[in-house]
Amino acid sequence: MLTDNFGRKFYYLRLSITDVCNFSCTYCLPDGYQCDQPRDFLSLPEIRRIANGFSQLGTEKIRITGGEPSLRKDLPEIIAACKETQGIKRVAITTNAFKLPEHLPSWLDAGIDAINISIDSLDPRQFHSITGHNKLPHILKGIDMALAHGQTTVKVNTVLMREYNAYDMQTFLDWLKDTPVTLRFIELMQTGENQEFFDAQHVQGSRIKQNLILDGWLPAIRDKSAGPAQEFYHPDYAGRIGLIMPYSNDFCSTCNRLRVSSLGKLHLCLFTEEGLSLKDYLQQDDVEPLKQHIINMMGNKKATHFLHEKLTGATTNLAMLGG
Repeated sequence: MLTDNFGRKFYYLRLSITDVCNFSCTYCLPDGYQCDQPRDFLSLPEIRRIANGFSQLGTEKIRITGGEPSLRKDLPEIIAACKETQGIKRVAITTNAFKLPEHLPSWLDAGIDAINISIDSLDPRQFHSITGHNKLPHILKGIDMALAHGQTTVKVNTVLMREYNAYDMQTFLDWLKDTPVTLRFIELMQTGENQEFFDAQHVQGSRIKQNLILDGWLPAIRDKSAGPAQEFYHPDYAGRIGLIMPYSNDFCSTCNRLRVSSLGKLHLCLFTEEGLSLKDYLQQDDVEPLKQHIINMMGNKKATHFLHEKLTGATTNLAMLGG
């Protein structure tokens, strides 16, 4: 089991397979994707070796991220490769779902267990304003298809922004009355490129948490391989609410996840100075050297992300590592 110097155990790997994204979200890529580095993305054999190596070190869950992972034509093969790895109990994906109705059947056939979909507003015009795309009705259709199939867990990610969605909580709550998804409100995080936007738009999740508790929402039990969200349920609602609050005092104390970038670099934290290359260890099927390399690097993991000190490391935008 991978353990750091602070006794934290790591069951969860976030695996980016591309940093390319076709959306231009205001908080991440407002000018669209800029191809400013070599696009030597992980190959399918390299992804198999990563999954195998991490699973032998105790990883039980892999989340496939981007950029937008569905832009890779071999995504179904990547899902299947992770799912077929001994020891991996759950394979999830985070996506903007721009073609979810078309993609869903192949993802289900490949064995996907959970789908997280980025929707920052349930108002089509506001959604278009945030993302640059008029895709909300199509995405909601895909969610209905996934829920009707019943094979996958569906969650929706909403980045909180003061002027875009923070005052529209009732619309989200009305949707959750009859929609059995977990809606996760994510605090906007500062990156190297969004400081001015962050200062203008950041909303504290703790305020929403206080209101939820006052309105009768109850905390749900957290699984050991779950992400960082604090989840709440209410007997009168079909859906749940999750809160991801990276600026809360104890956020990093429950860290259980590592990240590998689409270029094959291990990131011990979303906001580290640089990734630690795994590429040399991904060229052979023997994963013992890879495992030892990962173990050796765990001693470099820090106790916290230092976001409170406005240190964002090498993370210029969230598309680099899938958040």
